[in-house]
Amino acid sequence: TALPCCLSFVPKNNWSQTRTMGKKSKRSRTKPSKASEDQNDASPSIAPKLRQEEVEEETKENLKFEDPFPDVYEEEEDGEDEMVENMNDAENEEAGEDVVHSWNPLTGQPLEPGQKLEMDESAYKMHHSLTPEWPALSFDLIKDQEGDFRTRFPHSMICAAGTQADRPDRNSLVIMKLSDLCRTKAETEDDILGEEYNPDGDDDKEDGSDSEDEEEFDLDPVLEHFTMRHYGGVNRVRVWPQNPEIVATWSDAGRVHMYDVSGVLESFSGSRGGTNKFAKNNKKNKEPFFVYSGHDTEGYAMDWSKAKSGNFATGDCQGNIHLWSHREGSDWNTSSFTVIPSYEAHADNLDHASVEDLQWSPSEATVLSAAECGGYVRIYDTRAPHRAMLGHKIHANGSDVNVLSWNPHVSNLLATGGDDGVLSVWDLRNFSGQADTTPAPLARFTCHKTPITSVEWHPTDESMLAVSDDVGSYIYDLSIEEDEDEDNGAHEEVDVPPQLLFVHCGSEQFKEVHWHPQITSCLTTTALSGFTTFIPSNL
Repeated sequence: TALPCCLSFVPKNNWSQTRTMGKKSKRSRTKPSKASEDQNDASPSIAPKLRQEEVEEETKENLKFEDPFPDVYEEEEDGEDEMVENMNDAENEEAGEDVVHSWNPLTGQPLEPGQKLEMDESAYKMHHSLTPEWPALSFDLIKDQEGDFRTRFPHSMICAAGTQADRPDRNSLVIMKLSDLCRTKAETEDDILGEEYNPDGDDDKEDGSDSEDEEEFDLDPVLEHFTMRHYGGVNRVRVWPQNPEIVATWSDAGRVHMYDVSGVLESFSGSRGGTNKFAKNNKKNKEPFFVYSGHDTEGYAMDWSKAKSGNFATGDCQGNIHLWSHREGSDWNTSSFTVIPSYEAHADNLDHASVEDLQWSPSEATVLSAAECGGYVRIYDTRAPHRAMLGHKIHANGSDVNVLSWNPHVSNLLATGGDDGVLSVWDLRNFSGQADTTPAPLARFTCHKTPITSVEWHPTDESMLAVSDDVGSYIYDLSIEEDEDEDNGAHEEVDVPPQLLFVHCGSEQFKEVHWHPQITSCLTTTALSGFTTFIPSNL
């Protein structure tokens, strides 16, 4: 298939599927004449020519050769192969054996009770999963000192995640280091054919092949982690990109926390799977050095500026946006940041004023965008407080705009994901000051059946972005153009768009997906069932 199928499900309870068993032959059969019947009665199994040859006496000059294994030719009817395949599936199901079928969350039916998904390892270069004690609604990746554009296995990564515990006082901010992440060992030809095909285990590789790669499969992943106390469930986690030792969190208790994790990162750099001495000697760093309670309610929106280090913004569920700035030269304490309430709920959206997501412009230090409930996207300039420079209701049906992402390479492109499952890409040059007009999107994808929960542009590829909804994570490449069809209307609503490169599923209720900033084509997801980090085989 054109789309790499990542996972397939194995039905239980002898689940079966009805199929067409093949077409019957439409060849016409003529009724034999009476003369031919009489002739056949005389010698029904011998043709006239053969009868004449057998009458002749065999001599030395006229030897006869009889083939003990004559060729037998049978005419195959249409659909016979398909019929045999379906009969085999039916026999397996009757015998109680599991039958594997391919499944796509965008086109397939919802899984029935007792059905489960199994991973197709050939779809991944690398795939590792982690199930924590408490699920995480949000996480962020921390840049390390191992270098950029890494492709050599095994990989290692550091991330910050916030928990969703059953009680507010049981939550924490967790700093994790995952190391020895090896390549996924897909089934090879030798594995399929068995030892009889290659009893000596000889490899077809030339001399001097990568023996290190073979040893990678024997390595077990290593997890090191350190927890910091956090009151309330963590709604959002974001790492300061220019200063990765500072981590910000949004709490469902209505507070914004700032943590200094420099000591944890130092301990990670000096250890490899060993005990974490930092956890015993530096208990003071388990607490946030800055706690802001200026918001009247909880929120989810927060973002650090990549254009100006230290600029930060937070938005709450009442439509308020507060701007932060770092005080140069100050230590990490309660006076490290200056916070100013800058924007309030707008009159045209008082009923759905919640700010769901914020994104700073990658090129302009004073510009940021906001995604709001009710279908609104607004552009702000920090030099003009208390009003939006641009604002449009991009969803005519009033569906919430859950997430947005600003293209880091093409600064006029903005991607948004809605609560109605619509993924859109906008050209901000088409936005105007007239709020009653709705600009046309550059691209719109309506194939998702559940709300979009995360969207993020690729860190180095300007046309690629990662998206997640409740049932999976997806990779789109907008540089792929759809083939022109004679009947354009026939493909107006396609199940799987040609721009969709990869589908990853198997977790329960996906929440966020992020590209790793230093490992090429590596993504990490968080869901109710845990974390997954992987590299697709087609990237």
